[in-house]
Amino acid sequence: MTVARSVALFAVAALFEIGGAWLVWQGIREHRGWVWIGAGVIALGLYGVVATWQHDDDFGRVLAAYGGIFVAGSIVWGMVADGYRPDRYDVVGALVCLAGMAVIMYAPRSH
Repeated sequence: MTVARSVALFAVAALFEIGGAWLVWQGIREHRGWVWIGAGVIALGLYGVVATWQHDDDFGRVLAAYGGIFVAGSIVWGMVADGYRPDRYDVVGALVCLAGMAVIMYAPRSH
């Protein structure tokens, strides 16, 4: 699996997980109802499926690496969906998380 395909899978997983959590949030916190909550639950389930498509067989590694994508993606989602304005510390923190993701997932290994 190429790095580009792996990153694309992480991006799709992020859309499902962050989008699903946002839908649940909207359903409960913004009183939009059970349809929003249900759609969020389905999206969260699809996130779990997409995560299994990564080439690495180690669940812990894939989920830990995805954490970096989740942090950066959540900030972007907040900007687009809710008008959130990250400060420089948000941006630096997200970049650190993405660097960590790259080390965890794509560092050369001897096995």
